[in-house]
Amino acid sequence: MGSGALVAQELAWDDQRIKLKFSFNRKKYTDPILNQRSDLLFGNSTPERMLKDYNGQTYWASINLKPFFKKSNLPEWLSVAVGYGAEGLFGGTENIGKDDNGNIIFNRPDIKRYRQWFLAPDIDLTKIKTKKKGLKFLFTVLSAFKIPAPTLELSNGSLKGHFLYF
Repeated sequence: MGSGALVAQELAWDDQRIKLKFSFNRKKYTDPILNQRSDLLFGNSTPERMLKDYNGQTYWASINLKPFFKKSNLPEWLSVAVGYGAEGLFGGTENIGKDDNGNIIFNRPDIKRYRQWFLAPDIDLTKIKTKKKGLKFLFTVLSAFKIPAPTLELSNGSLKGHFLYF
């Protein structure tokens, strides 16, 4: 999907106006059984969790505004991001876990699995002008990650705000 988005934008605009980004927020639960299940499924370290824990991952499409409104006074680095995440995932297709013998070791159908949609401002770090090559490289690398910002979340039929969302 990422390479297709890159090619499509180059063909359409000769520019990368929409960038795919990633953010992660390590989840801690009030229920110790859920924390134990998370450790078992997703690992204990933050790098393991970043790769495996879908409950903490958010995928973003960050849209740079200036190319769409060329005559406006918008800063070149200002973007708006639409994100997608999920919550309540403690098993492959349902919240049931079995050991190697097929015995149920985790059974939590009471935990709702649901999707989350997000809307937030973002910064396109690659649009920040600098003559320093090291800083330009750092901005390029960091542009793969969504900058924490105030965010609106739509999930479970309700809208809520976050002061900062990662």
